[in-house]
Amino acid sequence: MMINKEPCLFALEASRDFGERVADHLKLALSPHEEREFEDGEHKTRPLVSVRERDVFVIHSLFSDGTATVNDKLCRLLFFIGALRDASAARITAVIPYLCYARKERKTQPRDPVTTRYLASMLEAVGTDRVLALDVHNVAAFQNAFRCRTDHLEANKLFAHYFAATLEQQEMIVVSPDIGGVKRAEQFRNMLSQCASREIPTAFMEKHRSRGVVSGAAVVGPVAGKIAIIIDDLISTGTTLLRTAEACLHRGATKVFAAASHGVFTERANDVLRSDALERVIVTDTVAPVRLQPDRVRDKLVVLQAAPLFADAIQSVHDGGSIVELLEWP
Repeated sequence: MMINKEPCLFALEASRDFGERVADHLKLALSPHEEREFEDGEHKTRPLVSVRERDVFVIHSLFSDGTATVNDKLCRLLFFIGALRDASAARITAVIPYLCYARKERKTQPRDPVTTRYLASMLEAVGTDRVLALDVHNVAAFQNAFRCRTDHLEANKLFAHYFAATLEQQEMIVVSPDIGGVKRAEQFRNMLSQCASREIPTAFMEKHRSRGVVSGAAVVGPVAGKIAIIIDDLISTGTTLLRTAEACLHRGATKVFAAASHGVFTERANDVLRSDALERVIVTDTVAPVRLQPDRVRDKLVVLQAAPLFADAIQSVHDGGSIVELLEWP
């Protein structure tokens, strides 16, 4: 099958701002599409250009934003991909900056659902050929859930550049908020060490979660006299972040910064992030911080642009290049 040389790029309306940033970086225009609402709450989506034999990329970040639920956004993405498949697109890549339902990737209670696998089945059922996402909760679970191709991007390089430039020669330590995040913290530590041209140590926080109750407050690692950088995949309520920050300060850390790829920020995060324990919170633009209030919380927030990384990944996928090379240093 012959694929048209120029890729076709769509962004559903709820992700249009992010899509436009990606399109600008690619020097492409977003392809037009229709999203029509019906009086009974149903809707339809369709492309307004021919996608026959085209390499199609659909951008849609799957988070609830107050105007649309995560389920509504997922439904729109599924229907649109199905319409593209019926319109004879040669290849369809779902570009999902924030992948919903990725936190329930295994059974922790009897008869638990494994929603990551169910999500994969739905995307594959409508004809998705490839899924491109950033810093999912569990990479192995993400890769194993899908039978179609997957590409996993990481924000490590973005964060490493930021902290190396902001903190320069100050003493730093990378902290994982739990044992499960140690591998993520080590990967970031390695990237930050290369960017800062010196070895950065790591530490981790003891944390136990059972039926929604979190316990444990010990920090393992030499945080005294250093600026602690807590690294995680997402921030929801911010409770884990705050507990880790307070523990680091108690152990002698001079300041605490927090970095997470996805700032989901539920309403409760406003109270948590006001704490003096957190100096600054750094996230990417995969999720719009719509629930944060315009006060001290917003003043602490730094949003890094992940759109150029997605643009480079889309170009690489289209050209048959290597995603891995985008994530390596330098």
